[in-house]
Amino acid sequence: MSNVDLIIIGAGPGGYRAAEYAAKQGLQVVIFEGSEVGGTCLNVGCIPTKTYVHSATFEEARERMATVVAQLRQGVEGILSHPNITLVRERASLVDNHTVACSVSGDVIAAKNIIIATGSETKWLPIKGLDDPRVVDSTGLLQLETLPNRLAIIGAGVIGMEFASVFNRFGSEVTVIEFLKECLPALDSDIAKRLRKYLEKQGITFKMKTAVENIADIDADVILMATGRKPRVQADFANSGIEYDERKGVTVDENFKTTVDGIYAIGDVNGKQMLAHAAEMQAIHAVNQIIGKKDGIRFDIMPAAIFTEPEAACVGPTEDQLKEQGVAYECKKSFWRANGKALAMNETEGMLKLFVADDGRILGCHAYGAHSADMVQEVSVLMCRDTIIDQLCDMVHIHPTLGEILFSAVN
Repeated sequence: MSNVDLIIIGAGPGGYRAAEYAAKQGLQVVIFEGSEVGGTCLNVGCIPTKTYVHSATFEEARERMATVVAQLRQGVEGILSHPNITLVRERASLVDNHTVACSVSGDVIAAKNIIIATGSETKWLPIKGLDDPRVVDSTGLLQLETLPNRLAIIGAGVIGMEFASVFNRFGSEVTVIEFLKECLPALDSDIAKRLRKYLEKQGITFKMKTAVENIADIDADVILMATGRKPRVQADFANSGIEYDERKGVTVDENFKTTVDGIYAIGDVNGKQMLAHAAEMQAIHAVNQIIGKKDGIRFDIMPAAIFTEPEAACVGPTEDQLKEQGVAYECKKSFWRANGKALAMNETEGMLKLFVADDGRILGCHAYGAHSADMVQEVSVLMCRDTIIDQLCDMVHIHPTLGEILFSAVN
């Protein structure tokens, strides 16, 4: 049995970032990955999807996806070649609260601290006919070699909406079926409705407040199951004594510590904030806990983006949530059509909503339109520093830029 400072199970965004950061702090790290490094995001998730978003045709998208994924995977391999990191290309299983066994070689490695970063997997709904060969998840859709004439998407969340936008642009006849009354529930309902209406004008059919009872009832060449993801938990987690739930993931506290001392769970597997950038920051915070270093990471402020065309983004509560919580606020709006750069780019579709508290603090921002993610990122930074609206009014914004859309909302 060999001993190291830290064992990490999973080399996705959370896992490899934890390994990189811990190694730079002088820790000896062993990281396990039974598949390709980079995890779901790099290999079959956000990165491949974004190459589709920025490709003109289906054929170009497939070619670029392979190139981009290979290049980024090579970059992660480089990160994990640090002298303080040992990459074990095997699946790991927990033997107890300090020991991990290799799935193939049977080697056993011990460490005082373990970080679980096993990510997530497709959440399949119990629908009749799910074994129909037309049904795929996002991974299966990205593996298609020919463009479907008719694509049906079950679910109007982030995955469903991004693929709907992309395949509509490629020329597929796209239908989105959603049980809820509106798409993108994490997005402000006003923004979500405007985005959906715009996508309808582009030819996408939406069937809202509709439940799928039988796959056989869907008339399409390919059916995408886009009903979200669930934490990827393993039966061997029980060997360590940590608490976990098949649906909710591994139980952790605000520092991502599990119920067993010395074991942490970061990223999708803890079910808290299922975003790649959340996993990376949780990784840094977990390592800081291990080495006794304080940080000021604000996990209560977590921006997110949806890369439809146009894209959408948000940080903080929706207007409906503010009303439900009884929070006093003012809503400030701004529109892409009034911005010079947007007009020059021929990107006039878009709207931004900024929520401001009575004391001037920025509570949140929801938007859709070209580069809205960049604007929401700026708001996120301001919120992390408790910026008040008067201070934003005093901040110079370059002309002509889309950033002036945010500036015009408060002036």
